[in-house]
Amino acid sequence: MTGTATTDPATEPAPAGRPSLLRTAVRHPALVPVGAVVVAVLVGAVVMLASGIDPIRAYTAVIEGALATDNLDYTLSVFALICGMALVFAIPLRMGEYNLGGNGQVVLGGITAAAVGLYAPLPGVLLVAVAILAGAAAAAVFAAISAPLSERLRIPVIISTLLLSPIAVAFGSYLVRFRMTDTGSGVSQTPRLPDAAHLGSLGDLRYANVGLILVLLALLAFWLVDSRTAVGYELRTLGASRRFGAYGGVHIGRLNLGAMAAAGAVAGLVGAIMVLSPPYRFIDGALTAPGYTFAGVAAALLAGGRPALLPLTVAVFTILQVGGSGMERDADVPRQLSDVLQAVVIIVLALRTVVEARRARAGRSG
Repeated sequence: MTGTATTDPATEPAPAGRPSLLRTAVRHPALVPVGAVVVAVLVGAVVMLASGIDPIRAYTAVIEGALATDNLDYTLSVFALICGMALVFAIPLRMGEYNLGGNGQVVLGGITAAAVGLYAPLPGVLLVAVAILAGAAAAAVFAAISAPLSERLRIPVIISTLLLSPIAVAFGSYLVRFRMTDTGSGVSQTPRLPDAAHLGSLGDLRYANVGLILVLLALLAFWLVDSRTAVGYELRTLGASRRFGAYGGVHIGRLNLGAMAAAGAVAGLVGAIMVLSPPYRFIDGALTAPGYTFAGVAAALLAGGRPALLPLTVAVFTILQVGGSGMERDADVPRQLSDVLQAVVIIVLALRTVVEARRARAGRSG
């Protein structure tokens, strides 16, 4: 007896040349960020179990501490600042450069905005706009210094930004202690900015203000440039292979200068937003103490610099940062555990880089 054999479509192997669903899922760019977060959550759970703490209760406190209705206003304001600092790192990262000078750039932008707000004789909205533009311009020029240092003196951007940052922080500290200090206060801070220099609020929100809109516009601009322009294509080409990009005629020095200037401008914007928001003054150390720069770097690394993924990764680190206080208050877990979780994410991403580098070397040697 003969007959035609039939095959169940569900078990039929994918035709050659067409990627299977599993292979597509494994190669999806969101897999590594999601996997890193899952690993971090599991590591945190193990640490808490070893300490006799209920991890479900602790993580519930994190979520409620960040996303409860009463806290959402503050969470949005932190989201804006971390998102801005994530852009500061992500823009040069698209071309394979690492900007670790976010602290110095944000301080320079903040102190410049404070100087304009205090001393520029401008009215109303114009004063706010000029203060923001001045802060962004000062930080952009400062960040762009790393580009010619890399091009002409072969000093890596990651080194020059790291070494220049403390200089800018010290310069801001000097100004607020000796030149712009509030003489009636025992704290190193500028006088309170006039009402005309206050950033506008969003409705009835107390913490989130127009700064959130400005940062989201910067994120949108980055996404458009990255995905819709030749400059974005050239940045991504250099990020994938600098040698290939140079061979294809991409002007590395010019792109490096533009990327660093853009990153610095966003850092200056973040600094200006912080100074033009409550308590409406530049306070020595207040712009760097919350750790927004580190959280932004972690979020940008987690997203691989991709602007479309940045909102999600920034949201994760915002919840960890803001919810850490709720975890400490409601579950009696030190908020430093949220810093540990962020560090675990970075370690997982670093391990991925090491594994990929070894695979690449093995491929070349094979």
